[in-house]
Amino acid sequence: MESQNYLGIYISKNTATVVCLGPQQKDGDVPVCFSVSVEGQQQQDIQALAGLISQGCAERELKFSEVTVALDCAMFMQHSVHSDFKDPKQIAATIRFDTEEALATDITNVGLAFEIVSCDETGSQLTVFTAERKILSEVLEALQQYNLDPVNIEPDVNCLSRFISRKANPAEPEQTVTLYGMLSGRSGYLIVPPAATDEESQKTSIVRTFLVGPTQDRAKLLQREVLVTTALIEGAGPIGCLKVFDSAGIVDSMQMGEKLGIDIEDIDLRSIAETKLQPETDCADPIDCSIAYGAALALSEKGRSVDFREDFSPFQGKKLRLQKTLKAAAISITILLIAVGLYFHTQLFSVSRGNNNLRSRFAKDYAEVTLEKLPASFKIKDAVRELGTLKRKIENEKKGLITDEKSISSNLTLALAAFNKCAAQTNLNIKEITVSTDDILVTGDTSSRQNRQRFFGTIRSNGLDIKRESYGLKDGRENFKITVAPKT
Repeated sequence: MESQNYLGIYISKNTATVVCLGPQQKDGDVPVCFSVSVEGQQQQDIQALAGLISQGCAERELKFSEVTVALDCAMFMQHSVHSDFKDPKQIAATIRFDTEEALATDITNVGLAFEIVSCDETGSQLTVFTAERKILSEVLEALQQYNLDPVNIEPDVNCLSRFISRKANPAEPEQTVTLYGMLSGRSGYLIVPPAATDEESQKTSIVRTFLVGPTQDRAKLLQREVLVTTALIEGAGPIGCLKVFDSAGIVDSMQMGEKLGIDIEDIDLRSIAETKLQPETDCADPIDCSIAYGAALALSEKGRSVDFREDFSPFQGKKLRLQKTLKAAAISITILLIAVGLYFHTQLFSVSRGNNNLRSRFAKDYAEVTLEKLPASFKIKDAVRELGTLKRKIENEKKGLITDEKSISSNLTLALAAFNKCAAQTNLNIKEITVSTDDILVTGDTSSRQNRQRFFGTIRSNGLDIKRESYGLKDGRENFKITVAPKT
């Protein structure tokens, strides 16, 4: 049976970080993390990177059921877009038009993912992420080539926000906003994560990303981006604290706090990540590992994810597997039904063959009394019916009941008496009378519906019951067909 572990993959241009964790994240279930890179190799593309990911999973004997991908911020762009709607389904139906209008450019070859930041009476404020469809397709096709079909493809900053909210953010609700500033080897992230106590995961995070060059002053870059981000989160509340982590260890948080006038704390993300993973984890940058961890967490939380794939290539892995399973089950059931049918057909053929053999054996002994000696005009059904009639007649005579002739005469007398009573009043016209020992079939018509009802009433009051009746208007007269019998 396939393991229910989840695989989170953080993909950048030349490197990838992978985390494999169980669906419940129990204390004894320690995730595995490793990184691979195509730098220095002859083939340096996404396909080669996907091959290294698959090889790394095979070497560590990782078993998993679903895959998610976090896309590096260098592969997408982030925008602020307004929508006139509040319902996510309505927003999803119009987001491409709103984004194209906001960017004033053609987005035909762009994949979209969005997150609702806030809502008011005018609509919703959205954070929209855009990535070229070519890049998304290359990532998807390369992974699918190695049977790594991702359920969703998210921006890396959303995955990092999820990891901070679930694993690093304090559970106690705070009166002020906590801003996280993270610097990896090539990217920067500013995040206000949703509250860790938000079980329904309905509250969204505020996120920003920026690239970090190898020669840039990391402290000044982070300081500048914090000032820009402060204006975006005024609606969420005052910034009470800025928690900083620099994977290069260059940023001086105390000096930055004096310049910004904000309380700044260092967050030991490396220690947090290492306590969540196995000791032999092979990952140089803890931010990369945290992003991959957050990608894997996407499958264990409720709510809508910020998914590029939902727009350009909806995931159908489960659907295809279900279709294959149903197809195999249908074929198996068909074969089973054919086998059962053949078995019972064989049994029936065997019994029929035995009957035929028995018939041929006794044909000679009973040849004198078999039906073959009877006239060609003789019918066995007629003989049975006549015997039945004779039997009933004999039984009635033994019980002292009236004979068939007396019964017919008595029934006919009652019917004629009823006809005579109302013939003149109802303009009665009798077309046909069929008499038997049990009942009388009468076909006729009257001049109107009222007269037909009066005729039926006379029949019932004259010692007869109408067992069956049918009637209808034809040629200006009320036609009827009734079966009457003496009351019992």
